[in-house]
Amino acid sequence: MPFINTKVTNEITKEKEALLKSELGKAITLIGKGETYLMLGFEDNCRLWLGGKNDEDMAYVEVSLLGHISKEQAGKLTTAICEIFARELNIKGDKVYVKFSETELWGYDSFMF
Repeated sequence: MPFINTKVTNEITKEKEALLKSELGKAITLIGKGETYLMLGFEDNCRLWLGGKNDEDMAYVEVSLLGHISKEQAGKLTTAICEIFARELNIKGDKVYVKFSETELWGYDSFMF
């Protein structure tokens, strides 16, 4: 039940959104999850500041998960996310924050997993 919510300072075209969807769908397998229940959210043209500056494109990515993953798995997914955003949106890795949130409670289609 992963949900990846992304805020970026630049624009995401429909074509880029489809590419990001595909790439993040592949990346989620690094932590043993599949694309079947992956939900994605994209917010572009956000006003983000890092280190007191906003003169470069940057991203804030939240990864919400059912259950727990290891720090090693989170690191692999963080690396993949940074590589995807560098390649597809020209956002450097040192301008990407990735936050992980884990939960034991996740509802879907009127029931709990």
